[in-house]
Amino acid sequence: MTRTPIDIVRDELARRARLRADAGPRFREAPAGSVPVGAAPRARSERRREPGPLARLVNRWWTRLLEAVYEGSLSEQEARYEEGSTVRDYLWNTVGTTLWGFTFPALTVVAAQLAGAEGAGMFSMAFVVGTLLMIAANYGIRNYQVSDLEEVNSFASYQVNRWLTGALALVAGILYCALREYDASMTTICLGVFVYKVLDGVGDVYEGRLQQADKLYLAGVSQALRSAAAIAGFTAVLLVTRSLEAASVGMAAAAAATFVLVTVPLALLETEKSRRASSREVVRLFRQGAALFAALFLFNLIESMPKFAMEGALPYENQLYFNALYFPAQGILLATGFIYKPQLVRLAGIWSNPRKRRRFDLVIAAVLAVVVAISVAVGAFMGWAGIPLMSFMYGLDFEPFRPLAYAMVAAGGVTAAIDFIYAIITVLRRQGDVMRLYLIAFAASAALPFVLVRVIGLAGAVASYLAVMALLLGLLIWQYARIRREIDRSRDPFA
Repeated sequence: MTRTPIDIVRDELARRARLRADAGPRFREAPAGSVPVGAAPRARSERRREPGPLARLVNRWWTRLLEAVYEGSLSEQEARYEEGSTVRDYLWNTVGTTLWGFTFPALTVVAAQLAGAEGAGMFSMAFVVGTLLMIAANYGIRNYQVSDLEEVNSFASYQVNRWLTGALALVAGILYCALREYDASMTTICLGVFVYKVLDGVGDVYEGRLQQADKLYLAGVSQALRSAAAIAGFTAVLLVTRSLEAASVGMAAAAAATFVLVTVPLALLETEKSRRASSREVVRLFRQGAALFAALFLFNLIESMPKFAMEGALPYENQLYFNALYFPAQGILLATGFIYKPQLVRLAGIWSNPRKRRRFDLVIAAVLAVVVAISVAVGAFMGWAGIPLMSFMYGLDFEPFRPLAYAMVAAGGVTAAIDFIYAIITVLRRQGDVMRLYLIAFAASAALPFVLVRVIGLAGAVASYLAVMALLLGLLIWQYARIRREIDRSRDPFA
């Protein structure tokens, strides 16, 4: 007789119930104060075998999953975690975001140490493309979802939309590998990375559901576990096999395991059951996210153009050097975001009061000054300990790239300023005005890196990145000044 999955779950629950029943009486039957012969050694043995807090948490979660599967629905279970915990929201969201941002640098360091510069460069290139696919899978819908408190679109519709964008992104990744005519090794590395990053994009819809239910800390837990599992899976497999192909597949498998066992069930168990998906709502989500997706994807494509220019023109190890030099610059962007993003609501309130417009301008000037200060501090650190530290971490000599490190730090400061100015234009509700500026910058990025890389190699990639980012910043500052003049004139017809 064939056993069904329900039979397996039922037997497992019955086995656990018998174990609990058998364990209980042993400690209840003995009178208080009496110690039977041989009981003390046995008690010490029991204490030694007692699982720790983490093991108990995993065991409770596994039991909860089995019970939900046995009852036939995850969505109809009673939630067990509280909502509205601001401190935990901030803590776990920070942990999850930090681990997620740390994943690429950590994996690159591991790949460089265990597979060499050329292999790490191949992996880095795959990760760059995978990140673009993740943005495509996200489709810019997260902000719409978390602010849809009245559920104009059902969570089921958000899920269908995200699974469709994720599937399309994965197909695009496969087509990209075919068009680039990668060999079997590079294709396997890419597919492992693509699956992981697309799961990141699809998992975002479930984490958005938790944020929508005022349980952002659970979204942070989910993101942190997936990122940690990806790092652990990649490192363990690469350490054993010394194969980047196997490590990439192991990373995807580890991410998939946390996605199936934590991300999806956590969102379904801890939020209310959604009404059915609607094709009308799914189409509407595609329309609503189109503009924001286009802006985000275009900006990240502009950032990635020097890396595409290097592929084929330079050995893959140059991808490793470029990304390693870029990571400190990315730290400037992240640090600036931690400073100003929590203040965006407050900035919107200041802007809404015409008498506080001068204060609004002062805040902008102050944040830009902070960007400059952080950039100078990072540049000083790179000049003092950063270059030797990078050489130690990657097992490579970065001393010849010291001038490029300073140029990349400057590019990081420019990118942080771009991110902030775009956020300010969004506060003014004029984000649609910047699309043509992004198109101008994209045109420059589609030409300049390919020319400079062929002329001066890696230095050309860094120089073109700095030049294109500086162009985009100049255009955004010009556009912001133009928007402010238009707003001021509309309030004062005699100006």
